[in-house]
Amino acid sequence: MEKRFRRIRTVLWIILFANFLSALVKIVVGSMIKSVSLTADGYHSLTDGSSNIVGLIAIYLGAKPVDEDHPYGHKKFETLAALLIAIMLGFLGCKILFGAALRLANPVLPEVSVESLLALSATLGMNIFIARYERRIGKLLHSEILVADAVHTQSDIYISIGVLVTLTGIKLGLPAVIDPLISIAVAGFIFRAALEIFLPTCEILADRAALDHKVIADLVYQFQEVKNVHEIRSRGRDDEVFIDLHIETNPAMSVKDWHQLSHEIEETVRKKTGKVVQMMIHVEPYVTKPESLTQDFTI
Repeated sequence: MEKRFRRIRTVLWIILFANFLSALVKIVVGSMIKSVSLTADGYHSLTDGSSNIVGLIAIYLGAKPVDEDHPYGHKKFETLAALLIAIMLGFLGCKILFGAALRLANPVLPEVSVESLLALSATLGMNIFIARYERRIGKLLHSEILVADAVHTQSDIYISIGVLVTLTGIKLGLPAVIDPLISIAVAGFIFRAALEIFLPTCEILADRAALDHKVIADLVYQFQEVKNVHEIRSRGRDDEVFIDLHIETNPAMSVKDWHQLSHEIEETVRKKTGKVVQMMIHVEPYVTKPESLTQDFTI
């Protein structure tokens, strides 16, 4: 588990450095060619590092071991950080919409130069690589914070593409109104990205069922000793699932046999689902209904 957190922390530091490098290129080139739009995009890229810093803090807190006050560990700090990034994206989308509304009322012709187009293209390629790399590692490590941060980096891609399309359009003679119109489209993509993070993290925090309960029941019924399964509950994340259930078995079984059966069920569910599963199994004696209760009393 500690190895997982170290890998996530390393990726976040790499992405933080890459975001600062991308921001530096845009700010320096934008200042040199006196391009307001490119310089502004550079300062936006600088703020992307804030999500990396949020992730680093969350990983530091989430890596803490189980203690008396947190018997289930501290991993939900990672989920909370992902939720915070979704909220940050929502604010960013609102900011872009507000700016687009102002520019619709008072269109401004952006400065266009070959240097600005080249700088944008270079940083765009870097951000695409960063987002794909971070998402791939996030899926591999089942890290919500890396996946959320990759989506946050995608927002910078949307903005850079919007600026690139705007500058190219202006260069080809399109009116200045293209700038706010493209910004509105970019804001739509950012809101969609925010929802992609917001909804799953809310479901985890609300303890939504982590596994299909029918699948769990089918796996448990593979054991002949199990006569009935009920009150199945599950919650958790992709990398850690908690399951509670009740099983009914032959009352003649010993406590030792019940204990062994519980371990075998947990190991089977863990292997078949591919999840890090912790199960709490309540064992009850299976009692058949009296035959008299099942007779047909038709006259």
